[in-house]
Amino acid sequence: MGVVVTLFRLDASIRTHGSASREIADIVEAEWLAARSGDLIERRHIGVEPLPATAWAAAVTAGMTAPEEHTAEQREAVALAATLVDELLAAEAILFAVPLYNYGVSQHFKAYVDLVSTDQRAFGKPFLAGKRVVLATVRGGAYGGGTPREGWDHATPYLRRIIADCWGADLTVVEREFTLVGVNPALDSFTDQAAQMHAEALQAAREAGRALGGLPVPV
Repeated sequence: MGVVVTLFRLDASIRTHGSASREIADIVEAEWLAARSGDLIERRHIGVEPLPATAWAAAVTAGMTAPEEHTAEQREAVALAATLVDELLAAEAILFAVPLYNYGVSQHFKAYVDLVSTDQRAFGKPFLAGKRVVLATVRGGAYGGGTPREGWDHATPYLRRIIADCWGADLTVVEREFTLVGVNPALDSFTDQAAQMHAEALQAAREAGRALGGLPVPV
């Protein structure tokens, strides 16, 4: 019998140190492990080990070509897409850490979504129906109602649409804004507000991790 994976974690940050999305995901993971000591966690870091840029096109064209006519590149792309879907289906719960980059979704995560969608088990199907997923997402500035950049976050709505609406997951989103306060001097006046947002995001991550692991969340 194969090993049962209980949590699948995917990171899309291009950073391994000082990443705000990884900080949130680490807390969710730690709470999961506190509730599920000894459980296996499968990881994929597409931010530092990106998927091949040509894999999506190869997988798409493979779907239009007889299997016996597939090129080596097409066979590899189809196999990779199948592996990505296998990882999601095998997990009891899923943790995605995806930052906002240049007002949109990480190119690495978009490539991931495109490739996953070429697999017939995932194409046009809510293949994660009911599965618990936590999305940790962060933004360098502030994009809420009434801010100068309201509506400029083109990533979070997309992520919700794909993970919850298309894939059918039971999604919890943990968000943090103003991560560039303390890095960009132009944002120094927002130091107190950013600190409060940071604290709230870390608490939300603890609660999401406990819920993901099946523990009650204090009220």
